[in-house]
Amino acid sequence: MKWLRACRSKSLALPNAVLTSFWVAAVAIFVATGSNGRAENPHADVLAIGGTVTEIIYALGQEHRLVARDTTSTYPPEAQALPDIGYMRALSPEGVLSVEPELIISEEGAGPPEAIDVLKEAKIAFVTVPDEYTADGIVEKIRRVGDALAVPEKADALAADVRKSLEAAKSSARAAAVEPKRVMFILSTQSGRIMSAGEDTSAEAIIRMSGGVNAVTGFQGFKPLIDEAVTAAAPDVILMMDRGGSHGAQNDELFAMPALRTTPAADSEAVVRIDGLLLLGFGPRTAQAVSELSAALYGG
Repeated sequence: MKWLRACRSKSLALPNAVLTSFWVAAVAIFVATGSNGRAENPHADVLAIGGTVTEIIYALGQEHRLVARDTTSTYPPEAQALPDIGYMRALSPEGVLSVEPELIISEEGAGPPEAIDVLKEAKIAFVTVPDEYTADGIVEKIRRVGDALAVPEKADALAADVRKSLEAAKSSARAAAVEPKRVMFILSTQSGRIMSAGEDTSAEAIIRMSGGVNAVTGFQGFKPLIDEAVTAAAPDVILMMDRGGSHGAQNDELFAMPALRTTPAADSEAVVRIDGLLLLGFGPRTAQAVSELSAALYGG
């Protein structure tokens, strides 16, 4: 590993055009010389990148195949005992190689691109799982992971159960939403700016599934809002990820912000906090997320 880190340091001085070729050569040498990354579990061969991928692997009963996971893979809790190779959008070839995976199953969006290029060119089997915020998208995730692990029958059974549970949760949420509430998802309030979720986002999708209406429209993705846009959105409820401890803004901090102070949500201090992976993961537990959010919005 010291040799590989040294190679990485030297590669910083190389032109971009030759970086990938350099790393492919370094990877080949590293794999040939071997390491002890699987010493504790010689039968493990799979690296899971992305919290939902890891969750699906456990739900399929294939957790014994896992050699490591990324930082976003926090559920189930026992997954956190696995070696952590870093954040899925900031991977390094040496971090991945240190656990000697034979198969990488990754959520869409892992990176940076040059690191992924190195791993693919190093002939490590790499399966990308698409991220779509629908029932069909969840089913496709499960089936893609099941096919990669050669357990398609288990994947079909899990997918059927998940679809059934999700449709039931959505039906109950629609029945409860007699007067749909306007919900604003706030990703962060860093530096006093409200980062919110617009259209075609995981946050908007879970709000709709739970019987709510996304209060923020007119753009796609996540963007910071000016104060006037927050006021105009007039949310009835603020939705946030439950970050635990002091990592998320508390109610008094939120409603002290001028942009939120005059909203309907401020009148009743209506804030809902749900675990981020559960809320936005769109995996096996999405029915639970729908039920929890619906109950928080409409009672029951």
